[in-house]
Amino acid sequence: MFAVVDPKQARIIADFPILAKPTSRGKRLVYLDSAASSQKPQAVIDALVDYYSSYNANIHRGVYELAERATTAFEAARANVARFVNAAEAAEIIWTRNTTEAINLVSFSWGMQNLGPGDAILTTELEHHSNLVPWQLLAAKTGAELRFISADENGELLLDDLEEKLSGVKLVALTHISNTMGTIVPLDEIVPLAHAAGAVVLVDGAQSVPHMPVDVQALEVDFFAASGHKMCGPTGIGFLYGRRALLEAMPPFLTGGDMIRRVAYTETSFNEIPWKFEAGTSNIADAIALGAAVDYLRDVGLDWIRAHEIRLTAYALERLQTLVPRGLALYGPPEAADRAGVISFNLGDIHAHDLASLLDTEGVCVRAGHHCTMPLMDKMGWTATARASFYLYNTEDDIDVLVAALEKAAGVFRLA
Repeated sequence: MFAVVDPKQARIIADFPILAKPTSRGKRLVYLDSAASSQKPQAVIDALVDYYSSYNANIHRGVYELAERATTAFEAARANVARFVNAAEAAEIIWTRNTTEAINLVSFSWGMQNLGPGDAILTTELEHHSNLVPWQLLAAKTGAELRFISADENGELLLDDLEEKLSGVKLVALTHISNTMGTIVPLDEIVPLAHAAGAVVLVDGAQSVPHMPVDVQALEVDFFAASGHKMCGPTGIGFLYGRRALLEAMPPFLTGGDMIRRVAYTETSFNEIPWKFEAGTSNIADAIALGAAVDYLRDVGLDWIRAHEIRLTAYALERLQTLVPRGLALYGPPEAADRAGVISFNLGDIHAHDLASLLDTEGVCVRAGHHCTMPLMDKMGWTATARASFYLYNTEDDIDVLVAALEKAAGVFRLA
């Protein structure tokens, strides 16, 4: 039984069928790894099944009713995502497999056209490999310089020399929320200075779109990338938001069917945006299901989700403090309101992987390792960390189970 008083919270938990299933050890599932991938509500599962069982057909090509129905649902999902992040129009949303592919699209299609020797790319020390490795490769190919905004011991960015670092920068690529430290990056400070310096701004929104209201026009970002599987949607679908003027000037990322206007034996003209960037048969089913996930999150309310996660994070930080005397080290901004629902930690000299395995015996799922932020780990002097991350279906009871499991682990390893 869940120790839940709030009827809304109870309804949310009931929407996720996996949460009603015990683990193989007979424990209640306490899923604290939503920063890696979220669980899926029944409405999203139903949307996926409904497409395959009721109107499975290819899009944009067929004139028969089934194909037209699939095309309508596919493009309606795109429009839904556009409204969700307040893009100016649906054509500014490009379907991709995930955040990683969206960032690589910008790197290849915009970066190779616009960067060269003497230019610079500015990113941060917090970045996921997906928002670092593409820029390393782009810098090597174009001769551009790669620069970094430093982070302090709490994972908060040091911006005192930002204007100096922006000199000669053509692209600023940075995360909205750190997947390791939970840091919320102050885009309201960085984006205006980046634009004043003449730079284009790309934001990795994988950790923000699922958890708080995002308005790409208010943020004034040029590109924004996200993954469906972190926002209650299926795996294998994500999106890139890009300003129309930038997308129209960019060459295709991949070529083949559906992204063309006309093909002759010796030349090709390309389709309009967004289809210019969507070669071949798209991930139709998962795009439609992501549209259902957006509907679900909108119905719950992003303001409610953000407030809920702040409450949970504050409670978790308070409860976890009781283990500090037994060797628990907590990382990230100290105040819950200044971070997302992500807490990285280590317990004594227990390796993070061993700790995660022990927690799993109690039904608690946490991530362990470098979280695809190896440079940040090296900077901080950590081999690895365990990471608990919260979402709309988590409760204070989940945190109590986590703390009890950590206390048990401390006992196993005889930590004082």
